Amino acid sequence: MPIVAVVDDDEAVREALSDLLLVLELACQTFDRAEAFMAEYVPDRFDCLITDVSMPGRSGLELQERLRELGSTMPVIVITADISPATRARALSGGALACLTKPVNDDVLFRYLQSALNHAGGSRGDDRRDTPSDD
Repeated sequence: MPIVAVVDDDEAVREALSDLLLVLELACQTFDRAEAFMAEYVPDRFDCLITDVSMPGRSGLELQERLRELGSTMPVIVITADISPATRARALSGGALACLTKPVNDDVLFRYLQSALNHAGGSRGDDRRDTPSDD
């Protein structure tokens, strides 16, 4: 069973995402900050990472950058309440599969998760939008 890591400082968001992932029959481990995730990080332990941008300590974007520095190819889905083009551009140019705006639509997240888990290690970082194409 694929394991998805969720890093978000908001307990309600962590719980909601955890519940959704369980419904989708995906295992989930949650972390309240990037440092907690990195303390337990082992390459290939997780199949996908969902991370918030704004958190105390290291941001989700800094976490994504650190993982890439370590050579991780794990798909990353960034979620944020910050709708600025600069945040979205930084996430996508850093290799995120998607940068989704909170509150995240469950169906959109599910489609990106499917893509992440089906194409792990594939090409990432091109200009993806909140809604996957319907083709």
